[in-house]
Amino acid sequence: MAHDFPGSDWGDWLPRAVEAADPDGLDLWYLGCNGFFLKADDGTTLLIDPYLGNGDPPRTKRMIPVPFDPEDVTDVDAILATHEHADHVHGPTQGPILANTGADYVAPDDSMAVVAEEDWEGEYGVSPDQFHEVEEGDTLFLGSLTVHVEGANDPDATHPVSYVIEHESGTFFHGGDARPGEAFEQVGEQYDVDLGVLAFGSSGRIPDKETGEPTYTQWYSDENDIAEAAAQVGMDRLLPSHWDMWKGLTADPTAVWPHIRSFDAPRTLELLEIGDSTAV
Repeated sequence: MAHDFPGSDWGDWLPRAVEAADPDGLDLWYLGCNGFFLKADDGTTLLIDPYLGNGDPPRTKRMIPVPFDPEDVTDVDAILATHEHADHVHGPTQGPILANTGADYVAPDDSMAVVAEEDWEGEYGVSPDQFHEVEEGDTLFLGSLTVHVEGANDPDATHPVSYVIEHESGTFFHGGDARPGEAFEQVGEQYDVDLGVLAFGSSGRIPDKETGEPTYTQWYSDENDIAEAAAQVGMDRLLPSHWDMWKGLTADPTAVWPHIRSFDAPRTLELLEIGDSTAV
């Protein structure tokens, strides 16, 4: 079936590595697609948009390993979702993690509508008090982390948001799948972002969801879009995501460098493969 969890290719070493880590400030691990683990020096641990599904073959075909089993995640304080698409709000990934850890689930209204439609409470045994609907302008305090909910321009989503996560050691930004727009300009005016994540990919011909006919598709920023979006946010370091995920839409993130080098920000292109980590 579409977006099923196919099983882990890597065993449980990545969740164990996150649990064992002792960051000096705020560290993150790239999970492929647009997913990240974040862990702070006080042990506060977040997941953003984790997705362990296999896509919806033959329309969307996963190109990277499934890095762990959701049952292997035993220590996380909250899961944050940026928008309602299945590779960002995914019951088979996120439901068992919520049930096993008691973590909070933070998401905008249309993402929560997916949760309700799929009955995560009944299907996975998640408690209703774990769900926290948010909107632009909201602020949450999770351990040593302050999470600001901001806007996002994603023409393919019905209600996307972005997240600015502040820690005394630095500020992290996750833009979801969004592209350049006024919302990112506002983020740049309000925050001093050290490391920012933006979705990047090629355009391609993907089978239409209804007809199955190959159709021109652009879901993510190209080189020029991501450079513009990163400049709007004013981030010091840009970390492209999502470029590794779907057959027909994969891209080479090293190609972004010529497009950002004339901007004042970002000045650094930071590249991670699935399973890699870095400090904010």
